[in-house]
Amino acid sequence: MAKIKVLFSSNRNPLFETFTDYIEKAFKEIRCETIFFENRDFIIPGRIRDRFNFLHKFDLKMLNKRLLDIAKTFKPDLFLEDGGWNILPDTIDALKKIGVKTALWTNDVPFNFGPIIISAPYYDFVFTAGTEAVEILKDYNVKNLRWLPFACDPDFHKQVKVGVEEKEKYGSDICFVGSGTIGIYEKRRDILEKLVDFDLGIWGTGWDNISKESSLNKFVRGFHTKPIEWVKVFSASKIALCIHYHDYSGKIPCYQASPKVFEALACGSFLLVDDQKDILSLFKDGEHLVIYKDVDDLRAKVLYYLNNETERKRIAENGRREVLEKHTYKHRIKSILDTIGLSNTQEVYGY
Repeated sequence: MAKIKVLFSSNRNPLFETFTDYIEKAFKEIRCETIFFENRDFIIPGRIRDRFNFLHKFDLKMLNKRLLDIAKTFKPDLFLEDGGWNILPDTIDALKKIGVKTALWTNDVPFNFGPIIISAPYYDFVFTAGTEAVEILKDYNVKNLRWLPFACDPDFHKQVKVGVEEKEKYGSDICFVGSGTIGIYEKRRDILEKLVDFDLGIWGTGWDNISKESSLNKFVRGFHTKPIEWVKVFSASKIALCIHYHDYSGKIPCYQASPKVFEALACGSFLLVDDQKDILSLFKDGEHLVIYKDVDDLRAKVLYYLNNETERKRIAENGRREVLEKHTYKHRIKSILDTIGLSNTQEVYGY
């Protein structure tokens, strides 16, 4: 039986592993023949393209031509685009004309909603990481919409042993791993400032730009932390805290389970997470993780679970098992192939 052929379009982070790498790896693990296309591989430097719009259009056209040339030679069964920024509608139509099924997986909806609503209607299938985005995209003539949350990669997101020195470096009673960029993540700073009387560790970009007078400065442990360090932070800390992005304008769909939810659980963390309806569709409160409603509820639950180690470890282990059984990127790729109708043999999944 011939392998399913996939042309996967995304962009890599040259410094460390990301969603892109996990998806490409999952395709290969279930025996799909996969070619990766870098959808930001422009020839003309960005600073020049930004100044001259005609050069940007030319470079964009050439990028799309390279994609079509690959598709005509490779003849994929599926074209999967991650993001939707630079692949033109004419390119999507051209792929369809040569018999390729097209799918878009919109994973970072709050920050890419503009490009998404422009490109999504052209794809055969659209998968999005949040249920709120599914409802909103229905108003934009998007076909075959499906909710497809983030996930984890068990080979990467896993509990690791940390020695005494690493425990000192990475461990804390409460850890928060995520960006603190000013102007975007105000909610995170507001909440974390209410926890400064605890042993708190903050990791992520943007925290180096907070005010010098901020009470959070002494708790910031790493500004440009790589995922390999996140794993150690989650493994060394008693409580992992997740605070989702919040759009105060109410205009952007932002209710989706963050990647950190799945990654922290896979690392065996006890996860305290803000109340998101998508999370409650995936996990059970008090069984796999714990939901907090507001700051007072958060503080009360921090105190309770710091003082109840047995219960904390039980929930953490349940969460780890649940995410590994149901929420890996291999599960997500299987869902995509099932939905599109490309998974009609057992051989595809290596069973």
